[in-house]
Amino acid sequence: MAEDLNGTGRAAPGTILAVGTRPTGGRIEPVGPARPGEPQLRWQSRGTTIDEIEKELGRIWAQPQTVFSRGGERGGRQAAARTSVMNLVIVAGDKETGERSAETISRLTGRHPSRTLIVLLADPDGPPWLDGRVQAHCMLPRADAPESCTEMIFLTAGGETGRHLAALVTPLLVHDLPVTTWWPGEPPLSTEPAGELLDATDRLVVDASVWTSDGLGRLRQLADLYDLYPRISIRDFALVRQSRWREAIATLFDMPDFLPYLPFLRRVSVAYGTRDEVGAPGSTNVVKPLYHVAWLASRLGMTVVSPLTPVASKAGAPRPRPGEKPPLHRGLAAKLRDPRSSEVAVVIRPVASSAPAGTTQRVEILAERRGSELRADVTAEAENVHVNVWLDGVQALDRTFKAPRRNDIDLLAEALEGGGGDHVGMDTIRMAARLAGARASHAVHPG
Repeated sequence: MAEDLNGTGRAAPGTILAVGTRPTGGRIEPVGPARPGEPQLRWQSRGTTIDEIEKELGRIWAQPQTVFSRGGERGGRQAAARTSVMNLVIVAGDKETGERSAETISRLTGRHPSRTLIVLLADPDGPPWLDGRVQAHCMLPRADAPESCTEMIFLTAGGETGRHLAALVTPLLVHDLPVTTWWPGEPPLSTEPAGELLDATDRLVVDASVWTSDGLGRLRQLADLYDLYPRISIRDFALVRQSRWREAIATLFDMPDFLPYLPFLRRVSVAYGTRDEVGAPGSTNVVKPLYHVAWLASRLGMTVVSPLTPVASKAGAPRPRPGEKPPLHRGLAAKLRDPRSSEVAVVIRPVASSAPAGTTQRVEILAERRGSELRADVTAEAENVHVNVWLDGVQALDRTFKAPRRNDIDLLAEALEGGGGDHVGMDTIRMAARLAGARASHAVHPG
């Protein structure tokens, strides 16, 4: 028994003690009452085959647990309520990613109860093996209510066992509940194991902003999933993070003075941060800045005239002198066409910044209507989004919107809460893929 910090020899309230008697583990009892709103580990065991893991899942609910009175005294026994509204499958590229994902999920126990499988693939060329850890995490919604519990299964698979994701995951899913697959890092979307898992997936959660290189090749693969798996819904953290930018821009064009300019866009420019000395195409992930353009284009029913290509250096530009830093690359350019057959220029350019590479620094929108020009400039920081607008060179708006950045817990919660299809997300991802150079296969739904 663990000693508390006062050296009394008794465990402090809330300390977790393992009391299971089988080698695989078992019930974990607290020595004091649970605190409402705080998830706690209530069960832990192991298995090395799918059958063993299934048996351990059954044992969790076959034994009652100790409950406490408000004064902290042990009371009778009461079965905790298992609450699952979905299956959540996390495919982790390494142990650290798996542990970080588990921590995020544990903080959502009371908000989005699920059976969660965290899969780590190791040593693909070695002999087949499987190690499974089964846990139950419980949360007390209020002092006089029973705990609600969810299951978390950690699967580490090697050799042939790890090459068949669907065969590993499917037997452990709760049938008749939707399946969300969260793939942190860089998912191998075009591989057969990924395809087998995605075939059983209702919702895919990714973060395209962490993909290597410029991220555009995998973005094209992501857009292809809509055709390969017609029921799938995709939530991309890179796109969800930008909702505060989109809300600010949409609010801007809701204003009567500015709305008439919306069908007359002439140029959209997005600046993104880079730490690369030159900022050459391919050196920095550009998915997030591209999503700004793709969202606007998809909502306004635009088509791609020419996809993104590197902007050539200015003719006659002097070469840097010895010891001088070379100038930043001029970025990528594309052309769109609006429903009135007018062309819209697109520029995505790097700027030197200490922010994470690929972070949007500025969105500039230029519109011309009946000889009058509107220029909008949108920037953001930790807590706010700033919008400035000029009409014919005269400032017409300077507004700050309160909109804090969201962490991974908030992003995952929003991704899990979204019900049904996400037409705005689908149209944006498809348009982004077309701008990246993918062939169009579906028409975009104008907003």
